Amino acid sequence: MTTLGEWLARGPFDLALSSGFFGFFAHAGLVQTLEESRLRPAGLSGSSAGALVAGLWAAGMSADAIGGELLSLRREDFWDPRLGLGLLAGRKFRERLETLLPATTFDGCQARLAVSVFDVLGRRTRVIADGRLAPAIHASCAVPGLFHPVWLDGRPHIDGGLFDRPGLVGAAGARVLHHHLVPGRIPRRDGLVSLVVEDVPRTGPFRLEAGARALARVQTAARRALDAPVEGGVVRIA
Repeated sequence: MTTLGEWLARGPFDLALSSGFFGFFAHAGLVQTLEESRLRPAGLSGSSAGALVAGLWAAGMSADAIGGELLSLRREDFWDPRLGLGLLAGRKFRERLETLLPATTFDGCQARLAVSVFDVLGRRTRVIADGRLAPAIHASCAVPGLFHPVWLDGRPHIDGGLFDRPGLVGAAGARVLHHHLVPGRIPRRDGLVSLVVEDVPRTGPFRLEAGARALARVQTAARRALDAPVEGGVVRIA
């Protein structure tokens, strides 16, 4: 039976990172394992927390640097309450994001990138794959009720995971590795392999200290997953 490592090594693949409240710690653990194993995706897609990690990695930030940045995160780094359609204005988040991104545009990325956002007025998921990086990633991460909406092209946009929880809408490759964080049905389609790591510690704005455990849990599990068989399009690590 084919292992995940063998499947990834067969040829180019895309990496799709799902939404998941503060799930960027878990995604960082996966990309660290892929980078150390020299398994770099040709393209990346994601929504919400997945868009953040996919965007930073595609833009040229190393996986170790992404992990280090996230583990140093403190609530005051992004906590800027202001009246509006959400608790936080998002200015601190945007400023930090713009400082971190090695590239400013999608065209400047080292790998193809697509992020999902939700167009409030159009009531639809929109995939952004060109233009400026920071506004698109910011919009994809704008969790309703937590962050104010982000205005793109004169229209308000919010969390891309609202209707693209798996972060798969923008995945254009024929072979896709999907990191599945969200509860519920695991997506199935030809050429798609989903990695599911169980018992990942829950994180959030008041549980940032759990981020280190979540990252380490997924990093260790992903190393094991490379030697685990792909069964029915799924690799599950208990």
